[in-house]
Amino acid sequence: MEYQENRSFILLYTREVLPTEYPDGLARSIHMAYSRDGIHFEALHQNYGILFAEATICADDTISPKCVKNPWVYELPEGGYGIIAERVNEDGSVDGESDSKVLFWKTEDFIEFQSFGLVPCSAALLDFRQDVSQLQGAVLPKGAVEGNVIEVRRSLCDRIVLHWSRIHNTEVCVPESIWAASEEELTKVWATAIYSDGSTSLKQVKWETEGIDFQTEGIHEISGTVQNIQYEFPLAKGYGDPVIFPWEGKYYFIATNDNLDDIGLYVRVSEDVDGLFAEGVMEHLILGRDEEGKFWQTFWAPEFHVIGGELYILFAVSDTNWGPQCHLMKLKKNGDILNPADWSSPIRIRKADGSWLTEVGITLDMTYLKAGMRSYMIWSYRRHTMSIGDTGSMLYIATVNEEDPSRLTSEPVLLSRPLFGWENVNGTINNEGPYTFVKEDTIYLTYSGGAANSYTYVLGLFTAKMEDDLLNPMNWRKSNVPVLSFYSVEGEYGPGHNSFFTDAQGNLMIAYHAETDLESTLRCDGIRRVHFDIHGQPVFDMSARRDLCPDLKKVKTRLITGRKKDK
Repeated sequence: MEYQENRSFILLYTREVLPTEYPDGLARSIHMAYSRDGIHFEALHQNYGILFAEATICADDTISPKCVKNPWVYELPEGGYGIIAERVNEDGSVDGESDSKVLFWKTEDFIEFQSFGLVPCSAALLDFRQDVSQLQGAVLPKGAVEGNVIEVRRSLCDRIVLHWSRIHNTEVCVPESIWAASEEELTKVWATAIYSDGSTSLKQVKWETEGIDFQTEGIHEISGTVQNIQYEFPLAKGYGDPVIFPWEGKYYFIATNDNLDDIGLYVRVSEDVDGLFAEGVMEHLILGRDEEGKFWQTFWAPEFHVIGGELYILFAVSDTNWGPQCHLMKLKKNGDILNPADWSSPIRIRKADGSWLTEVGITLDMTYLKAGMRSYMIWSYRRHTMSIGDTGSMLYIATVNEEDPSRLTSEPVLLSRPLFGWENVNGTINNEGPYTFVKEDTIYLTYSGGAANSYTYVLGLFTAKMEDDLLNPMNWRKSNVPVLSFYSVEGEYGPGHNSFFTDAQGNLMIAYHAETDLESTLRCDGIRRVHFDIHGQPVFDMSARRDLCPDLKKVKTRLITGRKKDK
C-alpha cells in the first residue's frame, strides 16, 4: 500500500476476551484505531468497543446476547463507508439465526453510524474484503484481533480522533486587566478554561490581594489560583444509587444503604456538599422496617423530586416476600425532611386503571420528568429475576398527573431493553436507574446497564426533544456506546446509577456509585462536574485533572484600583 502525507488510516478490529477484565460482550464488538503512517495504530475510545451487535428477543421474551467477529470496512460507491461483520453468539460460537447474513452499518464520518441489522451476505459484498496481509508488521492496540484497515483523508481522521478521544483542558484565560473598587468586585472575575475540542467553562479564581488598597489609585500585578470543584473518589463507602438534593438553602443526601443490608431510608443534611460526606456526619432514619411487614427489605434507589410544588421521595421496597415495587411518599406541608412524622405513609404506584404496575415481576428505580406541560414517570421492570425466563430489566415510561403522582394517566410504554453487549454483559441483563435533566430544548435520560455492583456497570444515554411525544419510543435516540464505563476515569470501576444536581456555582453535577477496583463489589459514591462539549453535548467523564490541568491553575493579570472604570 502506498501511503501519502495527507492520508491517514482507520483500523477496525475486535479484542481478545479477558473474562475478568474485558469479557465476551465487550471484546466481541467493533473497536477502532487510527494511524498516521499505516504501521503504528493507536486505539480510539480508550480501546473500548464502538459498534455492538443487538441481542435478539426469544419466543419466551428472554434475550439472546449477540456479538461480532471479522469486522470489515470499505468505501461505498455512492460515498461514505460500509461496515460489515459476522454475527456470533456471546461466547463466539456460530449464530444459527444469521446464516448467510452479515451485520451492516453505514457511516459518513466514523462518528455517527446507521445500522441496517442483518443483510444477505452476497459474494459481491464479501469481495470488498481485503487481504489481511496489509496489517503484517503493523503495531496494533493491546489485545486487538486483526480486522482490516482503510485509508481516509487526514482531515477526516483528525475529526474522528477528536471525537473519540477524551476532552482535556489546554488553556486558562483571564482578562489582561481588571478594574475593581473592592475585593468583592474582584471575586466576580472568573477564569475561562479552554478544552481540546474548543469548548469552554468558567471557573472561580482565588485572587491574592494582600496589601492592596482598593480605594487608592494604582496598578497592581496580581496572581490568582483557579478553583476547580472536585470531590475525591470514594466519598462514601457502601452506598449505591446516590442522590444529592438542594432544598431551601441546604443539601440533602439519600441513597441505597448497603451497609445496613438495604433496609431503611436514611438522609444526611449539610450547608454544603462537602459536609454531606464529612467524618461523623449524622444519618437520619425517615422510614424504617414496618412491624406489619409492608416495608421489610430492599429499600432501593430513593430519589427526591418536586412534583406539582410538593416534595416526594420515589423508591422501591419489598414486604416479607421479596419483590420490590415502586412506591412514593410525600412531605407534609411545611414539614421537616428529617422528621419521619412529617412524611405521609408510602403508597404503591398504580396504573391508570387502578391495578398495580405489575402482578408478575418487580418494579424499581422510578424517576420523575417534567417536560413542557406534561409529567412522566420512568422506571425499570423485570420478570423472572435471576431464574429461567428472566426477561432482563427494561425501561418503561408513562404520563402522570402532578396532583396525584401515585397513579399513571397512560398505559406504560416500553422504552428500552438491554440489547447491546455492554448492557447484557456476563449474564447481567439490565436497563435500570433512569434519571433526567433538561438543557434548552433537549431531554437527556441517563440509565445503567451491566451488573450494579461490578466493574461492568455502565451509564447509557437517551436524548429526545421537548416538543416530541415522549411516549413514542421512536422519538428517543439511544447511544450506541456507554457514556461512562470503567474505561472512563482511572480508579473508578462500574460507574452507574446516577443522579444530577446543580451546585452553588451553577454547575450541573453528576453523582454516581462505582467500585475502587476490578474485584470489589462495594459500591462507593462519587461526584464530578458535567462538561458540555463544543457541540453542546454532555460529557460525564471529565476527571479533575482533565477538567483543569494542574500546570494551568496559576494565573496573572493587572488590577486597576482607586479610579472609575473607563467607559
